[in-house]
Amino acid sequence: MSKKTIVSSIRARMDAQPHDVRALPESECDSLIVSAVEVDGVWAIKSLYGADRWELTGGTSNTPANQRTLDFSRVPIPYRAAMKAMVYRYLRRGRKGKKRPGPVSVAKLYAHAMPFLRHLDRLALKRLGAVTPMICSIYATECKAERQAKRKGKPLSPITLAGRFSAVEALYELSQYTTSPIPSPPWPDSSALHLAGQTGVGTGQYHSKTPLIPDEVFTALFQAAHALVERGETLLELRDGLDALAAQREGQSKSAIRGAKNRYLKAHGWKGGLHEFNLELLDLRTACYIVVASLSGCRNHELAYVQSNACYRTEDDDGVLYWWMRSQSTKTGAGHTEWMLPEAGLLALRVMDRWAVPYQAMIEAEIVARRAVDPQDPEIAEAQKHRGAVFLGASSKHANQVRTLSQVSCNSALKAFAKGRGLDWDLASHQFRRKFANYAARSKFGDLRYLREHFKHWSQNMTNDAYALNESQEMELYAEIQDELDALKMGLAEQWLNPAEPLAGGYGKNLVAWRSAEENIVIFKDRPSMVRSIAESHAIRSNGHAWCTADDDKCLGNSFEKTRCSGCDNAVIGRYHARLYQQLYNDLKEVLKCDDIGRGGLARVQRDVDRCRDVLISLGYDPEAQAA
Repeated sequence: MSKKTIVSSIRARMDAQPHDVRALPESECDSLIVSAVEVDGVWAIKSLYGADRWELTGGTSNTPANQRTLDFSRVPIPYRAAMKAMVYRYLRRGRKGKKRPGPVSVAKLYAHAMPFLRHLDRLALKRLGAVTPMICSIYATECKAERQAKRKGKPLSPITLAGRFSAVEALYELSQYTTSPIPSPPWPDSSALHLAGQTGVGTGQYHSKTPLIPDEVFTALFQAAHALVERGETLLELRDGLDALAAQREGQSKSAIRGAKNRYLKAHGWKGGLHEFNLELLDLRTACYIVVASLSGCRNHELAYVQSNACYRTEDDDGVLYWWMRSQSTKTGAGHTEWMLPEAGLLALRVMDRWAVPYQAMIEAEIVARRAVDPQDPEIAEAQKHRGAVFLGASSKHANQVRTLSQVSCNSALKAFAKGRGLDWDLASHQFRRKFANYAARSKFGDLRYLREHFKHWSQNMTNDAYALNESQEMELYAEIQDELDALKMGLAEQWLNPAEPLAGGYGKNLVAWRSAEENIVIFKDRPSMVRSIAESHAIRSNGHAWCTADDDKCLGNSFEKTRCSGCDNAVIGRYHARLYQQLYNDLKEVLKCDDIGRGGLARVQRDVDRCRDVLISLGYDPEAQAA
């Protein structure tokens, strides 16, 4: 039988393998295929069951190797065989009612299970079949009492506790497919989430758990990133010149080449040495990431999948141009999908296309070298996953091997970039998606309308309009924008219903009267229900000088006659708007001194002065005192 035939049969062997190992002797277990990859059309084995280290395949391209590797030599000996059997079952079938896991989920289960297995080992249990609910309860108590040495003695977070306790529940379920099953559920009258404090009253939130980057931090961050992107072509011209110089001096010593490069940089106006220049090139990659993530709302793995020449443009019936970015998304199984980008994002991706060229060449060289040694080397398939990507990095720990930038490495670079610009914020890649959704919601809400210039299709029927433009878009982003919009409306309704909050405007005064009438309050079962009802039953948006609850945009107060909102039955004006009305009041009083606008003009100005005065007094301000 030829080698190709043997290799091609690997996929068939895997498909025919049993889903658990209870009925197999140890010798047959050891020859089971745990993972395999396709290399140039044929299959190659990556890991066998009998090995101490399992290298898993699959997952997103930003998943580092250490998050796809399981080292069973770290498992206490009494439970090693059972742990292998459970992980194998998990890989083959997943858990009840859930899809088969990816490598990161498997690695998380393994990591969260290890403290429990060490707990059992300290108790000198010889097998999983000896585990009882009492032993599990003691473990839960110990976890809650544990303190983190690296975080100044803080207890484990609820998320970490939930991960550990959920792993125990998973071990109970998966152990039923081993020769030593855990006899009963770990906590029959409770659950992992409840023990971790993540259920019950007070655990629900209106807002995302992802921290929202403050506007002042985001503005400074984006401006710094965009400024560096605009200098990107100049930096890359210098880099390419340095590479050409190094090629010309091939065979010379490293110190001689370094000296020549420093002289080249100085001659071309670079203020700093080669080390600083290389750091600037890495910062350029981070800057491009910040710009694209900020303007697309992409998740980290979605940007990791971005390839060279990922952008294209379309034109609608009115001649309006739209730029789109192609990539992939695994979060909801969307697969190949697209995102709209303004031109600033397009510029950043064009810079990255050029930035990535030498790194892409290193991947191609690795593939050629590996293929020359072994055409079925599984690492060829791994390298091929990253060819064509633009957000790449070289690992000094692995002989400068080039791979897609992992989320851990990306977050490290983002934190360094922010710190280097004097920003006191713990920046992370997942925060950009929420900031994008929040800005988009606020744009739809009315107070950041510049986004409508970038994303011209956003309207009251935003999702449908977007789908009409491009049915390949990642539509879940619009759901997250809606979530942010709902959170903004809930917060605003909460403020309106605060008895101590002054309100002006026709509808604002009606709300003040309504909230003071007890019979109106008792129709709701509790305050959160009342807030939710107000938020969901009103079409709330900002026009800059009031909150408008009208369900259309035909009111003149939204554009030509702004002071009309002071008495409009659809307008709510809060202290948020007081500064604007005070400035308008001051300016209009100056206009009253004019002697060339006629009686009609003076009458209209006086009317607007009176309207502004009424708003300020309703909000608890003395217009004359503020003017002084």
